[in-house]
Amino acid sequence: MKKHWNEIQPIDQYTVATHGMLQEYDRKIITFLYQPLIGAVPYSLFMSLWGEVEENRLWSMESAHYHLMNVLSLNLQEVYEARLKLEGIGLLKVYEKKNDGERRFVYELQRPLSPQEFFHDGMLNVYLYQKIGRTHYIRLKNFFTDQAVEKDQYSEITRSFQDVFTSEQNINFLQHDANADSGTGSGRQFIQYEKGSELPLDKVDFDFQLLLSGLSEAMVPRKAFTVNVKETVIKLSYLYGINPLQMKNLVLSSMDSEDEIDLEMLRKAARDWYQLQTGDQLPDLAARVSSQREVKKTDKPLTKEDELLEYLETTSPKDVLADISNGSNPSKSDLQAVEEVLMSQKLPIGVMNVLIQYVLLKTDMKLTKGYMEKIASHWARKKVTTAGQAMDLAKREHQQYLDWAQGKKENKSRRRKPIRTEKLPEWFQEGGSTDEKIPPSENDDYDFEAEKKKLEEELKNFRK
Repeated sequence: MKKHWNEIQPIDQYTVATHGMLQEYDRKIITFLYQPLIGAVPYSLFMSLWGEVEENRLWSMESAHYHLMNVLSLNLQEVYEARLKLEGIGLLKVYEKKNDGERRFVYELQRPLSPQEFFHDGMLNVYLYQKIGRTHYIRLKNFFTDQAVEKDQYSEITRSFQDVFTSEQNINFLQHDANADSGTGSGRQFIQYEKGSELPLDKVDFDFQLLLSGLSEAMVPRKAFTVNVKETVIKLSYLYGINPLQMKNLVLSSMDSEDEIDLEMLRKAARDWYQLQTGDQLPDLAARVSSQREVKKTDKPLTKEDELLEYLETTSPKDVLADISNGSNPSKSDLQAVEEVLMSQKLPIGVMNVLIQYVLLKTDMKLTKGYMEKIASHWARKKVTTAGQAMDLAKREHQQYLDWAQGKKENKSRRRKPIRTEKLPEWFQEGGSTDEKIPPSENDDYDFEAEKKKLEEELKNFRK
């Protein structure tokens, strides 16, 4: 994922546009259906951008990104990440123009899907179901539905235009003038309602040729793969991780008597396949992990430390735990402990990964939640934001963290030799430090080099 400082700067100007009119009903759809999926910050960004467009208009005044940062009380990284979520969920399109070193953006707000489209989307509804649970899901569905009007016992008696109105003879002379004056002209457009935008999925992610090569014309006619069917196949493949060869059997099981692919049957087949593979669990919606530190680009090959920093900054904590366990899936309790610490202390991903490595090796490969929370709280107060800073602080505060691990009181001597030698991450034992510094602390007088000689074997490389 690109870094925000390469994409936007606070002085860059932006203008908000709307793809057709937005109305109050759209606000309810975004609040109740989209917000649980994207979170409060992207939701606030969308509403703030919407607020900049005057009622019954399509464009806003031009503003700098400083304005958004002040209005939302966010830094530029947070604004950029919120923007990406709006783009990914289909609520925002972004256009860029560069001229003489200046950069301007158009943020075009998209109408959300209608409730009917959302609840039959095949992806968004599944993510929402997983997020809020069945009870609230049913409540939301009932909120956006109403009793159908029964007209079976009635017959329509509506009059036509010709039954009610008559045309004057001289109206034909004005027809040409009226049609000519009805055009919008250059650079103008009518204010109107537009259809909601579909999810912007990359269609290159699924190999339809491989799928079709396993299905003969007699088995599945090519005309059965309509636009809707293809879109559904792409969504299901992304949602459940189904490859083309696996999708072939699901398509075959979804054929109806008319030699057409029943979309509901295909969705059910995909759900059944996924739950069989994963033990009856539905997929969850998660943002791609973004790196908060860009490894310096040079002509020289990356050093071992650079590779480690890049790994820690760009790998999810779940994958780090799996790597440490030689590929085994982490336990539910370990993932829950990591999630709670990550959310409560709001640590960046790279910092959390350093913490996981450090705590596991300080507590005999047990992910002790209390110990992890104590160090995480310290790092949060020190405003540690990168893996490099976390490594430096772990080295600097090693004796203090060792005392915590052994349950010592803080008023005991921090220079007391450890009872046993500790295995530490490879990055901990490397001489020197990263190029990212944090403010000095009270333990800067700790002789790390002297104590390091007493530590035993180096930890094997946990990275893949």
